[in-house]
Amino acid sequence: MVFCGVRLYRVQAAQNNYINSNVPTLFFHGWGSSYRAERQIANYAKNKGVTNTIIRADVSAKGEVELIGSMKKNAKNPIVEVNYQDNKNANYNEDAKWMKNVVVALQKKYGIKKFNVVGHSMGNMSIMFYLLNYGGDKNLPQIQKQVDIAGHFNGILGMDDKLGESKLEKNGKPNIFRQSYKKLLAIRESYPKNQIDVLNIYGDIGDKSDGRVSNNSSKSLKYLLNSREKSYQELKISGKYGQHSKLHESKGVDKALIGFLWAK
Repeated sequence: MVFCGVRLYRVQAAQNNYINSNVPTLFFHGWGSSYRAERQIANYAKNKGVTNTIIRADVSAKGEVELIGSMKKNAKNPIVEVNYQDNKNANYNEDAKWMKNVVVALQKKYGIKKFNVVGHSMGNMSIMFYLLNYGGDKNLPQIQKQVDIAGHFNGILGMDDKLGESKLEKNGKPNIFRQSYKKLLAIRESYPKNQIDVLNIYGDIGDKSDGRVSNNSSKSLKYLLNSREKSYQELKISGKYGQHSKLHESKGVDKALIGFLWAK
């Protein structure tokens, strides 16, 4: 009982370090993955007393959204685990449309006006193409904070990128524009100005890549933002947990994410 009391005290003390907001945070998984990949970080936040609500948004291959679980009015820092049933769809405009469907479903059911986003790997492309296509629609809820983990904004190793091939200028501009990056360039003029705080997390296993994505591909996000973001910071995770698929299992990522999203 003493140990339970000590643990309860620690959780309550930790809770005092975080905001109490009803703004939901939407998690978007990567290619071939599912909401289960998001559970590590979501459960870490719940165990730390940061949130008391985790629900799921299931998106069918036709883009139809089913909300599983409920988000009460007094929900504290609620998390929405987005699950694309067609998890290998590399049509980023369609992924963005599915993301919009999730946002609209939450808007209709819960009346949300603001939200945060966290993406891993291809999930970041859903977010960026959503912002490209719908970021200027003021009838939609507005993004406040954006966390990008292992983003392949300017290519994927073994597909359209090679180690050391892409270089970045001082302003973050790549010397090579991959196909998807070219499509995103228009966001330099439309990214919501002075609205979104951005945390860009990438891994380095020792060769300036996370094994799947070069660091420069991840860091090329900065040039797309064109200094229109409210704030921008980068975090490099080195070593074993810097590997592409292990980044969302990293305690370092967990701590950085909850601090960025919810610290007072």
